[in-house]
Amino acid sequence: MKLSRRASWFLLAFGVWSWFIWITFVKNLWNDGSGLAFDDAGDPTAYFWVHLLLAVTSFVLGTVIGALGLRGVRASRSSSD
Repeated sequence: MKLSRRASWFLLAFGVWSWFIWITFVKNLWNDGSGLAFDDAGDPTAYFWVHLLLAVTSFVLGTVIGALGLRGVRASRSSSD
């Protein structure tokens, strides 16, 4: 399957955006002062683990989607030369 240049750039941008958003989210989760992520003893709560799992899943998906976009961009550049 061949991706268009526009679709390739979109996928690459999505991958980068995903990493940016979820890194920010994990930093905020780790520094949570509301008591949702950590209990009074400082131990992680179920809220923390669920959201960390969501972040890791999004990192993996963002990486895969971004890699597909990067491959598409590279392919479109080599075919236009």
